Amino acid sequence: MSDALALSGIEKGYNHGRPNEINVLRGVDLSVKPGEVVALVAPSGAGKSTLLHIAGLLDTPDVGQVRIGGEDMTGLGDRRRTRVRRDDVGFIYQFHHLLPEFTALENIVLPQLANGAGRRAADRRAHDLLARVGIADRADHRPAALSGGEQQRVAFCRALANEPRLLLADEPTGNLDPETSDRVFAALMDLVRDTGLAALIATHNLELAARMDRTVRLETGKVVL
Repeated sequence: MSDALALSGIEKGYNHGRPNEINVLRGVDLSVKPGEVVALVAPSGAGKSTLLHIAGLLDTPDVGQVRIGGEDMTGLGDRRRTRVRRDDVGFIYQFHHLLPEFTALENIVLPQLANGAGRRAADRRAHDLLARVGIADRADHRPAALSGGEQQRVAFCRALANEPRLLLADEPTGNLDPETSDRVFAALMDLVRDTGLAALIATHNLELAARMDRTVRLETGKVVL
């Protein structure tokens, strides 16, 4: 079985050829298997967001190869990259980025409609996902009427709406208080375990990292197992 995500020799720098050139990633090798949840731990500014953006095809490496589901992403055109991001990758950020004019349910339905799903099927899946994270009763509320933890749970559901094979999360509970963070993280792990997808989750929280299958660290631009 192919790795859900495989990064080989990833290098990324900024201000190329200038005296102040910054080499953020220096030959990163990392793989995540289907059904595996991997914690990515790194200090601020170490390049974990850059690494996640490259893994999710939001950015391109200067050197190296990205494979998703065994398929080499190198050299793909914008249209194909967009399709892979839409179909195969789910993103969760520290701040939920929900659309404020739409309800919780609609925020989960919209990406499904954009992917060609029918409205009835999209509604069913959205309701099911909200029920799994314990906020089915908040389906008709707009984000402003939800707590921070509830908003982030909706963001989790939105990321999984199109049944991706890979989930990428950047400090998904970083803006929540410890009690809410623990509760919301448990909901995320339940979702991931239920669906069996691969997940790479960046976090500063070592207690949360310990609850994942394994932890890798990003140090001086390289992954340390």
